[in-house]
Amino acid sequence: MAKVVAILATNGVEEVEMVQPREALEKAGIQVKLVSPQGGEIQAMNEDVKPAKKYKVDLTVGQAADEKFDGLVLPGGTTNPDHLRMDEASVAFVRGFVNEKKPIAAICHGAWTLIEANGVKGKTLTSWPSVHTDLVNAGAKWVDQEVVEDGNLVTSRNPHDLPAFCKALVAQYAS
Repeated sequence: MAKVVAILATNGVEEVEMVQPREALEKAGIQVKLVSPQGGEIQAMNEDVKPAKKYKVDLTVGQAADEKFDGLVLPGGTTNPDHLRMDEASVAFVRGFVNEKKPIAAICHGAWTLIEANGVKGKTLTSWPSVHTDLVNAGAKWVDQEVVEDGNLVTSRNPHDLPAFCKALVAQYAS
């Protein structure tokens, strides 16, 4: 049976950080579902300021709660994870992956939602530099590396790290 991975995103998601991981997973034969707090479409952005394409949401967070996923991807942009970490249902959705120790991949500011779901304490991660203090304050060890793998977590800093991030993300599901 094919593995299924959720990408949790909302308006303001950094387009390339959502699209490239999705394409890498699908190329590896993994089914991907776009999950969002609201149905319909979400507006992606380029560099946080330029509107990109709109993407159809496959499942709302409420609908996704009843689905079985093998893993989770948390793309960045600043607006996207900032809104997600304030949405109780989205945080609970992420917390489910944390509690079940399922694979989670976060890039850029995506770690904000992971922090809110209590998923970083005792872990080594990387992120966009401005998230450094937030991660340390939440009990994580922050390092400035292209990609960091710690148990079930894969993290990267920014869109320039996407090749390494996507490779590590796909490798999570190789077994």
